[in-house]
Amino acid sequence: MKKELLSIGLVGLLCLSSGISVTAADYGVAGCGLGSLIFKENKGGHQLLAATTNGVVSGNQTFGITTGTLGCATDGLVHKEKVQEVFVSLNFNSLEVEMAKGKGEKLEALSGLLGCSTNGTAQLGEYTKSNFDVLYTQETTPSSLLSAVKDGIRKDAALSKSCKI
Repeated sequence: MKKELLSIGLVGLLCLSSGISVTAADYGVAGCGLGSLIFKENKGGHQLLAATTNGVVSGNQTFGITTGTLGCATDGLVHKEKVQEVFVSLNFNSLEVEMAKGKGEKLEALSGLLGCSTNGTAQLGEYTKSNFDVLYTQETTPSSLLSAVKDGIRKDAALSKSCKI
């Protein structure tokens, strides 16, 4: 345990003293993510804790960058459609479970990426639950799922008003 903490500390210290200036928004060298939200002060020790948290809590920084949450922003580097594709690919199995239920954290995040309002999120959940057999077949891929969901939004009168895909 002591060796692990020492290793993490040394790696963090190396990163902080490397002279690389990667600051943006209100976070420091640790970058955006859950750690930067918890440890907000831009001091060396806090940044080390923030970077450790961002690295240890699996995928939180990647998720934040992909979805534009956790203090991260896509900054236009990735187009909206690509972000949606990446998100569905990374969360394909979780989305299958949540779409069958009509609710869940990943489904809510997808709803946000599709530009759905709060009311639209609930409507999207109802839509995916009632159309699950159409959305998920043996041949369904992340790309075909995203296309089917978007087509469903376009064809549904209420969803097309609540979501700006």
